[in-house]
Amino acid sequence: MQLAKAGKQVAVIERHESVGGGCTHWGTIPSKALRHSVSRLIEYNSNPLFNDGDRSRHLTFSDVLTHASAVIRKQSRLRGTFYDRNGVKVFHGEASFIDAHSIKVTREDGSVDQITTKQVVIATGSRPYTPADIDFDHPRIYNSDSILSLKHDPKSIIIYGAGVIGSEYASIFRGMGVKVDLVNMRDRLLSFLDAEISDSLSYHLWNNGVVIRHNETYASVEGRDDSVVLHLESGKKMRADCLLFANGRTGNTDMLNLQAIGLKADSRGQVRVDENYKTEVDNIYAVGDVIGYPSLASAAYNQGRFAAQAMLSGKCPSSLVEDIPTGIYTIPEISSVGKTEQELTALKVPYEVGRAQFLHLARAQIANTQVGSLKILFHRETKEILGIHCFGERASEIVHIGQAIMQQKGSANSIEYFVNTTFNYPTMAEAYRVAAINGLNRIF
Repeated sequence: MQLAKAGKQVAVIERHESVGGGCTHWGTIPSKALRHSVSRLIEYNSNPLFNDGDRSRHLTFSDVLTHASAVIRKQSRLRGTFYDRNGVKVFHGEASFIDAHSIKVTREDGSVDQITTKQVVIATGSRPYTPADIDFDHPRIYNSDSILSLKHDPKSIIIYGAGVIGSEYASIFRGMGVKVDLVNMRDRLLSFLDAEISDSLSYHLWNNGVVIRHNETYASVEGRDDSVVLHLESGKKMRADCLLFANGRTGNTDMLNLQAIGLKADSRGQVRVDENYKTEVDNIYAVGDVIGYPSLASAAYNQGRFAAQAMLSGKCPSSLVEDIPTGIYTIPEISSVGKTEQELTALKVPYEVGRAQFLHLARAQIANTQVGSLKILFHRETKEILGIHCFGERASEIVHIGQAIMQQKGSANSIEYFVNTTFNYPTMAEAYRVAAINGLNRIF
């Protein structure tokens, strides 16, 4: 869009039948739509106003996917209109380099187009990592893309990989009443999070009946007619109706014929770029999952705009914000921005903590979303906000208020802002005022 609005002639090559990429079709959008539906189902089943407790409502995975499919169609159609409106031509097919200025597009019917261009952006995203020793063609073995075509209604599932995707799907399946075993290769869930938040998620999953196994690695996966058996290196065996393998992702570069332009991807299929999103080849840029960290749709939007500006003027006039918010759509949600307590302790920063428990907020009581809390970390002397950590319903929305104040320079970034401003009442945002007062009361 940035290049088209600047008057450039732009083409997009898309291998899928409709635009939107992995985010829209297999990743962010479908899993969040699924999560929303399951979250409402849990709310319905636990609310005596709607459910007298005699019989809880049950939905199959296919039922819930119907809603997700409608959202995907709307998103894809919307993105398609952006291209049409800005005169961007879309070629449907698989792209590969002939040389740095020529691209071959192979259509599904085998016909070939050739495009000549001045500059190229590689924005091919990533796909789930699928080790060769696991049979992903087996009807009971899935990755995080193929799980969206789950047809049967499992009573039990093993999720291998307890990262963001694995933890989100553990919440979704458990919310639908499926027995969930979550296998984690590390010693704690989502170790990049603030430890209290990670512990809260572990407790909440455990309290809801998810069995979490830490420090385990698979030895082999055995697909049977009626089940899947996971053999672990520790000698344990686990059995379930199906298995979701959600351990890592690989950049989509192996089909691009990068050697034709002298580019080499690393072992994870990612290409290296400089601060202007330029690869080692002068006219070729790359953005999104294919360049690695932070591998977020939110950041990729900005990377695309910044790369376009660099293509136009030779230099990015701006860069990604240092504190990129993290949104994890478990049930309840997790969101954070800035430093964790562990990082601040290691840096010997004299910080203090302000907390607000959701169960004390009128809005949370009204909505019956009382699980969770907001935590603000701030400097004891300067009152500067150093980190915001939130666990609970709507956490990924709530965090942005704190992020906005954190981004201010100098004295404008102060926890005292939350005490001195007036919030709508009753709202979840009011948690900031409660947490700020709680934190300032600790200062002596």
